Amino acid sequence: MRMAPAPYRHRIDVRYLEVDRQGVVFNMWYLAYFDDAIAGYFAHCGLTYAELMAQGYDVMLVHTELDWTAGVGFGDDVAIEVRPEAIGRTSFTLGYRVLKAGEPVCRARTGYVLVGTDGSGKVPIPDRLRPWLTPG
Repeated sequence: MRMAPAPYRHRIDVRYLEVDRQGVVFNMWYLAYFDDAIAGYFAHCGLTYAELMAQGYDVMLVHTELDWTAGVGFGDDVAIEVRPEAIGRTSFTLGYRVLKAGEPVCRARTGYVLVGTDGSGKVPIPDRLRPWLTPG
């Protein structure tokens, strides 16, 4: 059985257009960063998002909580750390830490449900994905 990997770090290049008049990334972009990071996490685990969808699965966000201690701006060294936090029959939660120069500036928890790409709704998490989504 494959074990969950160590926390995965996904590099983010903050674009100028993502920064607001206060000089920090506008809050909505964090959700886009997390979408990018989950795709990177799955690829890191050996299953690209395209392969996941080709197998009939997709991931739907159902809840997110974010807490900031500082912001990130254009040109900052930013990475998103991804780690599994909880798993159920059809749903799972990932924890995210936004790191600026290696130091945490934002923490988030996002709950997802696995759905069929055929429109059938929620589907059980397959055994192949379970080790990657189970907290270690």
